[in-house]
Amino acid sequence: LTPMSEVAGRLSIQMGAHCLEAKNGGSGILLSGVSGVRPAKVVIIGGGVAGLNACKLAVGIGAQVSILDINPSRMSYIQDIMEGHVMTVMSNSANIEEEVLNADLVIGAVLIPGAKAPKLISEDLVRRMKKGAAIVDIAVDQGGCCETTKPTTHSHPTYIKHGVVHYCVANMPGIVPRTSTFALTNVTLNYALELADHGYREAMRRHEALRKGMNVIDGKITHPAVAEAFGLEYHPFEP
Repeated sequence: LTPMSEVAGRLSIQMGAHCLEAKNGGSGILLSGVSGVRPAKVVIIGGGVAGLNACKLAVGIGAQVSILDINPSRMSYIQDIMEGHVMTVMSNSANIEEEVLNADLVIGAVLIPGAKAPKLISEDLVRRMKKGAAIVDIAVDQGGCCETTKPTTHSHPTYIKHGVVHYCVANMPGIVPRTSTFALTNVTLNYALELADHGYREAMRRHEALRKGMNVIDGKITHPAVAEAFGLEYHPFEP
């Protein structure tokens, strides 16, 4: 599902910009700033596919960007490809607090495949954020990485908690269905053809990517993180 993470990451900056508009309860700040006026500070928690794509768009717009991750090699990679236009920060509680308190826009892009997202932003921290700041929690479909996150919809995408605008739509790519459909089809069609031509067991045997994506077979949970998240028994799949 890498394409969906790409779409969500890029959308997070677009949606975050709307959240910062005064008419939506935001502080009325322009992400890019203008001549003589500072740009917004964007803090991205998580340097995976979604986080990196959010970073690319935010830097391209002209925002001041920090990205936090726990993987030093990933941060080095991001630092290199962004040519120094982003500040990479080791993700820990102290650094998260410092960055979030200074942020105009926070992007939650934390992902543990198949498992619930860790709660890295406490409600107390949200309470102390700038009034009119915004949070876009891409991780909402895994429970969210912020304690104040609750799922919203495209028809009612935002709410305000402790003076901070929250955007927590669980299916972000759904708002741009044409782009999302083409992007997803580009990488999934070959797998669909394999399943149709060979059946699921043989297709799973042939392709590790399909095996990694399997969650349930014949009513049994075959993904360890999913089983752990729901407190159910894990059954390894044997092709």
